[in-house]
Amino acid sequence: MSKFVKLKKGFNINLVGAAKKEIVESIQPDTFALKPSDFLGIERPKLMVAEGDTVKSGTPLLFDKTRPEVLFTAPVSGEIVEIRRGEKRRLLEIKILADKQIEYHSFKKYTISEVINIPRTEIINQIASSGIWPKLIQRPYGIMADPKDSPKAIFISAFDSHPLAPDFDFMLKGQDQYFQTGLDLLRKTTSGKVHLNVDSDAEVSPMFSSVRGVEVNKFSGPHPAGNVGVQIHHLDPINKGEIAWTISPYGVVQIGKLFLEGVYDASKIFALAGSPIKQAQYYRTYDGACIDRFIQDNLIHDHVRLISGNALTGERISSTGYLGYYDHLITVLPEGDYHEFLGWLKPTKTKLSFHRAFGLMSFLNPQADYDLDTNTRGEERAFVQTGVFEKVTPMDILPTHLLKAIMAEDYDEMEALGIYEIVEEDLALCEFVDVSKHEIQSIVREGIDLMLHG
Repeated sequence: MSKFVKLKKGFNINLVGAAKKEIVESIQPDTFALKPSDFLGIERPKLMVAEGDTVKSGTPLLFDKTRPEVLFTAPVSGEIVEIRRGEKRRLLEIKILADKQIEYHSFKKYTISEVINIPRTEIINQIASSGIWPKLIQRPYGIMADPKDSPKAIFISAFDSHPLAPDFDFMLKGQDQYFQTGLDLLRKTTSGKVHLNVDSDAEVSPMFSSVRGVEVNKFSGPHPAGNVGVQIHHLDPINKGEIAWTISPYGVVQIGKLFLEGVYDASKIFALAGSPIKQAQYYRTYDGACIDRFIQDNLIHDHVRLISGNALTGERISSTGYLGYYDHLITVLPEGDYHEFLGWLKPTKTKLSFHRAFGLMSFLNPQADYDLDTNTRGEERAFVQTGVFEKVTPMDILPTHLLKAIMAEDYDEMEALGIYEIVEEDLALCEFVDVSKHEIQSIVREGIDLMLHG
């Protein structure tokens, strides 16, 4: 039975520079990269290629020795030009010089009528060998799913409420058949339900509203309403010993295309957004694209921070960095490396703040857009309990107490207070509103690692 959930807690961060719904097809970078750091849950990556090798899209590049059936494959065809390592020979990037015309490794192809009869083991094996499997994320812990597990349910968030978030309806336009096929296949991998969660405050495209065989739920409210972890909490919370899987709509489309077309199609549309961008719009490229061509001659000024992902949870990258495996957004913000005398104290009309004392206009006009930089206006200090974390966390947990339990490495308290319910993005707003300037998301991951590895 479908549900409607209205959330009151949370906070929308409206930034200047949203991407216009126009797609640029003509710009393509020379190099693409697969980065093991994108995949939480890899423990012992093993290379399967060497510099100078030629690959096709879908050719295996590496695997994890603890889970050898899951292959990480090339997003494009071309030549392996560099395998970059860090300290202790830690694998950082596998760079590919892309062909002008992408060639694809062939996988088994099915007709729509055949899809309904594919056994679960065959579905799992084909997804795991294609490079798409890492799109399936396990809850709890937010790590790559294990093909040996049987999840109690699968959750898909069809909208993103993060700052400057791209529009899935726009990016996946025309992919209806692949999306439905992907859903049909995913239904066979779980004994429970497949939940597709949509934004009730926006127009829902037919691709999401007319799906068959899944439970379509509606969510309303401020960010983090689009976070799949928040949605799971209100639909079917995860208890100790239970496992659920999550996947993005893009990953569902990739699964459908893998079985209907017999290819691993890593092409994607992403948004380039932010106030320093001259032309904020969408671009068509492939997973792991180098961003240099997209920002070249497209910045109002060079004193910026480039982020693969959104402003709250994304990863800082250089001007020659690469689009993350899970990301559909490059955020560009003005760099805030300056000191402002009493900047943390002065009330202002131009700054966004959850606290009424500092950002009066953001309280009086919550729909306004703000041109914010990266300045935190303060340094880390004593952990002050203000009660504000609970106001931006629309979950039945106590985030302040949970964070303190993590810092104290109290396993029983972490478990009792909801560590299984969250990953970093679910408490990212706590980091934004924290007057103590703690790295809340890092603390959350430390707690998850403690529960995973002791």
